[in-house]
Amino acid sequence: MRTLCLSIIGTLAAAVLPASAAETLTVYTYESFTAEWGPGPQVEKAFEAECGCDLKFVAVADGVALLNRVKLEGQSTKADIVLGLDTNLTAAAKASGLFAPAGIDQSALAVPGNWSDDTFVPFDYGYFAVVYDTEKVTAPPKSLAELVDGDPNIKIAIQDPRTSTPGLGLVLWVKAVYGDHAADAWAKLRQRVLTVTPGWSEAYGLFTKGEAQMVLSYTTSPAYHIVTEGSERYQAASFSEGHYLQIEVAGMTTNGAWNPLSQKFLAFMTGPGFQDAIPETNWMFPAARTGKPLNPAFDRMVKPAKTLIFSAEEVEKNRQAWVDEWLKAMSE
Repeated sequence: MRTLCLSIIGTLAAAVLPASAAETLTVYTYESFTAEWGPGPQVEKAFEAECGCDLKFVAVADGVALLNRVKLEGQSTKADIVLGLDTNLTAAAKASGLFAPAGIDQSALAVPGNWSDDTFVPFDYGYFAVVYDTEKVTAPPKSLAELVDGDPNIKIAIQDPRTSTPGLGLVLWVKAVYGDHAADAWAKLRQRVLTVTPGWSEAYGLFTKGEAQMVLSYTTSPAYHIVTEGSERYQAASFSEGHYLQIEVAGMTTNGAWNPLSQKFLAFMTGPGFQDAIPETNWMFPAARTGKPLNPAFDRMVKPAKTLIFSAEEVEKNRQAWVDEWLKAMSE
């Protein structure tokens, strides 16, 4: 009887404890993930209901800035989980020594390629694209070459590869297509760049406000406007050379490995409570199919004729040189 009474008292006490007294999981991520229209609110509600804990998001501008912050904080980081890196950053993240093996079953994942990584867990994927305003662009580029050589009066907003994963993705896309001639391509494209923003949110905001006729985003971005606004005004250009693939991932820090909620969250990430929120909040493809069908709008999105991607190791070996090449061309 005493055991039963103590159990009841413990249950009642847990129910009235303030959130600050509950077990806490701290997740670093990017700003658009935590926005009221992003996946964050749904993910937070679903995970807290499952774990009886307090899920705390800490947001920075974009994915590269996430890694920069964690590396700067080092072993003193408050992050248990870092959510929003991509496969172009995983080698650098591992080399930092700040991430621990995930230790979860990843068999439910279904991302392009043969995914195999013991540390990072994918949560979505998509393809970079130039999204354009059909009311202002009557002849969208049909290739990266047409974008580079096109009318300099038709402007594009892009992101900084030093802070943004889409910005880094564009650098890799240009390098994949132009190779040793990438610097020349950047010198031409510079004439079409309205501005370079720290992250995706700022660039897309400028685009939808009409300050730029094009923006670097994703093939799936128009689905947002179709589903939520009933508008087909914004479309993604299909490029004949192919589109660069992005797989977004989360990882557990070495500090986070001491928090039992960390592995629970990574496992939760592969299930319906997380994955079903992704398509119509992050507007990407879910990394695991849970049986819930995608909105038919996704079937109307650009389907890349070719998938472009460098290995994580190749990106880590060359990233600084390729970003420096971009910076030199853009600043001349």
